Amino acid sequence: MHVIAVGGSDAGISAALRIRELDPTTDVTVVVADAYPNFSICGIPYYLSGEVTHWRNLAHRSATDLEATGMSLRLDTLARRIDVEGRKLLVTGPDGREELLAYDELVVGTGALPVRPPITGLEVLGVDDGVHLLHSMGDTFAVMRTLEEQAPTEALIVGGGYIGLEMAEALVARGLAVTQMERLAEVLPTVDPAIGVLVHEQLADHGVEVTTSTAVRSVAKATSGPARLTVEALTTDGETIVKGVDMVLVVVGVRPDAELAASAGATLGLRGAIAVDAHMRTNLPRVLAAGDCVVTHHRLLGETYLPLGTTAHKQGRVAGENAIGGDRTFAGSLGTQVVKVFDHAVARTGLRDPEARPVGFDPLTVGCEADDHKAYYPGSHRIAMRHTGDRASGRLLGVQLFGHKHAEVAKRIDIAATAIFHEMTVDTMSDLDLSYTPPLGSPWDAVQMGAQAWVTATATGQSG
Repeated sequence: MHVIAVGGSDAGISAALRIRELDPTTDVTVVVADAYPNFSICGIPYYLSGEVTHWRNLAHRSATDLEATGMSLRLDTLARRIDVEGRKLLVTGPDGREELLAYDELVVGTGALPVRPPITGLEVLGVDDGVHLLHSMGDTFAVMRTLEEQAPTEALIVGGGYIGLEMAEALVARGLAVTQMERLAEVLPTVDPAIGVLVHEQLADHGVEVTTSTAVRSVAKATSGPARLTVEALTTDGETIVKGVDMVLVVVGVRPDAELAASAGATLGLRGAIAVDAHMRTNLPRVLAAGDCVVTHHRLLGETYLPLGTTAHKQGRVAGENAIGGDRTFAGSLGTQVVKVFDHAVARTGLRDPEARPVGFDPLTVGCEADDHKAYYPGSHRIAMRHTGDRASGRLLGVQLFGHKHAEVAKRIDIAATAIFHEMTVDTMSDLDLSYTPPLGSPWDAVQMGAQAWVTATATGQSG
């Protein structure tokens, strides 16, 4: 049996590894469009900041490690067309020659592409001008060349999402003056404004000039002055902002790269992502798909599009197992995320009010604060929390956290994700038997104190 996985990132590699784990007699070929299989795209900001000292350290596994499992890697090879009836994949190799690869089962893990917003100038300016999109290792090397060869002193980041925040920190660490522009009312719009403003303050405290409710309209080569580029933006109030910078980084999200499957007749779903069932099968016979190119089953929302590395790993593992006759299903996502912003971390899981209402819940969100461990032990930090539950059933729907990077924000959001996964009520979070010692926690953990604040608010009719 021969399985081909298209894509050398999380989903494709996870599928191939799972196949080799379950059945070493199955031949697995992974078709990789570049020369960097199994690299951590999520780690790119930390290489650019200098915290990760060499780009090769971003590899989860080296090519040698992957091939040692028995899989075959076809690097710098572009998948061009799927012959569904003939079960063949047309590829173009690094030498430009086309080749047909036969398969018994095919796993499509083509991932996502960076969104290119309608900014005048992006179509003519490129990396040599200091204008960058950031998504791949190739993009990473281009940014690094700009930093090392052009020695920019001021950068503008378009977008205030997860990658934008991480890149703001990375560029500040390299000594650049950074401006961050976000078209929405607050940075990190995947959390409530009450949490977003805390992130905003953290950026400002570290020297980042944050401008929200502002859409970048154009980027052009500067005609005078020391800056290399001129950026023009428009606020929601109609004010025009003109900024001179040496470098522009555009990170406003991604879109599914579904063209390979779509051209073969695959059904597409939300936002043009490949439609798959819980087994990660497409409507095409013997073709599965996983990762950032497919729709996401959300445990509370149903079908959505939510590209996350953790999700891609899980979906790839499911697709790989089912490609060789398994019967595994993807259990669904909750959109659990965490990001470090300088000395702090912000995390979320589940739903916020505007996400919960359209799917039939009656949400109530309550905010509060608690110490990460007993305040009498030195080094305690406050954690800002927002718990969302359904008024009618009491079911826990979502949690948002913001606190110091040493306050175990990531692990506490994992507690909440586990509770939501198992459909617990907000009240029963207090029943969880969580660990306690004064230097590390409290008899009631912070997330339990937040849950209790929610229960009190429901009894008194309050929210916040």
